[in-house]
Amino acid sequence: ALWCLMMSVTPTRGCLLDLPWEDILVPHILCHLPLQQLLSLQRVSKSFQSLIQLYLANMRCFDSSQIGPAIPRAAFVNLLKDNEVLQQLVLQNCSDWLTDRELLPVIGQNHHLHQIQLKGCAQLSRHALVAISLSCPNLRQLSLAHCEWVDSLSLRSLADHCKALEAVDLTACRQLKDEAICYLVQKCSRLKSLSLAVNANVGDAAVEETAKCCPELEHLDLTGCLRVKNDSIRVLAEYCPKLRSLKVKHCHNVAESSLSILRSRGVELDVEPPLQRALVLLQDVVGFAPFINLQI
Repeated sequence: ALWCLMMSVTPTRGCLLDLPWEDILVPHILCHLPLQQLLSLQRVSKSFQSLIQLYLANMRCFDSSQIGPAIPRAAFVNLLKDNEVLQQLVLQNCSDWLTDRELLPVIGQNHHLHQIQLKGCAQLSRHALVAISLSCPNLRQLSLAHCEWVDSLSLRSLADHCKALEAVDLTACRQLKDEAICYLVQKCSRLKSLSLAVNANVGDAAVEETAKCCPELEHLDLTGCLRVKNDSIRVLAEYCPKLRSLKVKHCHNVAESSLSILRSRGVELDVEPPLQRALVLLQDVVGFAPFINLQI
C-alpha cells in the first residue's frame, strides 16, 4: 500500500493528492495504513508531509506500539501537537521516555478521550492522573497497571470527575488501600471491570464496597490480594448478579466454601475445584491419570 501511494506522485499517473484530503484520503485511505508507514510517507514530498500532518491532527487513536517501544520524546510531542480529537491513547510500557512533561499537554488538549492505557509508564507522577481526571470527563476505560505513583489523592480526583468509568486496571498500584478503592467505587458505580491484583493492602472492605456499589460488575481481578477472605466473596456473590469472571489465584484465605456459590452460577474462576486440583497434582506426581471411584 505504501508503494502504491508513493508511485501515485509520478507524472504518468493521476496524482493521489488530487483527491479531497479531509473527505477521502484521511478518513478512508490513510486510516488503513500502519502509523510507521505513514510517518515514512512524509519524506516523499512536502505535499505528503502536509497530508500526514493533517492526518495526525485528525487521528482518533494513537497507539505507541505501532511505532516501537522507544519513541524519541520530541517525536511524540510533534506527532500529537495539533491533535484535539483523540478518543483512544495507548502508551503501554513507555517508561524509558514518557514523563509528565510529554503527556500533560496531550491530555490537556484532548477532552474527548474515552480510553487511556498507561500500563507500565513508571516515570509519570500523580499529576498525570489529576490531569486526566480534570480533562477527560467522558473517560470509560483506564489502565494504570504497574503505575506505583498512583496514590489515594489522585484516585479520589479521578473518582470525583470521571463517574462514567466502566473499566479500571489498578494492578500493582501498591500505594492504594481499602479506603481509596471504596471511594472510587462509591463514585463510579457503572464499573463493569476492575483489577486490584497484586496489592497486599486491598482486603475485604474494598471488595465488599465494590460489590455493594457496582451492581453491573462483570469482571474482578483479585490475584494476589492476600487480605481478601471468604466473607467478602460471599458478599460479591450476593450483590453482583452479572459477575462473569473472578480471579482469586494466590488469595490463600479464599476457600471453595465461598467460591462454590459463584461456580454454581457459571462464573469463570481461575482456580479449580479442590478434587480436580488434587487429581491434577496426583497426575503430575504419578505420571498418569489415576482411576478413582468418586462414589465411595
